[in-house]
Amino acid sequence: MKKIEAIIKPFKLEDVKDALVEAGIEGMTVSEVKGYGRQQGHSELYRGAEYVVEFIPKVKIELVVSTDEYADIAVKAINEAAKTGKIGDGKIFVSTIDSVLRIRTDETDADAL
Repeated sequence: MKKIEAIIKPFKLEDVKDALVEAGIEGMTVSEVKGYGRQQGHSELYRGAEYVVEFIPKVKIELVVSTDEYADIAVKAINEAAKTGKIGDGKIFVSTIDSVLRIRTDETDADAL
């Protein structure tokens, strides 16, 4: 099993969700997060005053899939749907999951997904 975490631009969330559904990937958790990478924030003007935005609003998507094949499909779908070609498009992290337990039914591992 693999866990995929993707940090993307907020306006790309619907595109990514649609791409994952089209690829046959069901279920995800979405969080609003803030952070920065190479962008290191930016300056904005508000009512004539300049201020620095150090943390950029992003969306974090988390999902767990049962096989490496599904992980590859999900990563490809997220990458294609989230890409704008501009700085700040985000990152995708893939890690291994040792076990899963569905609390309601006590199902484990792939059955719990």
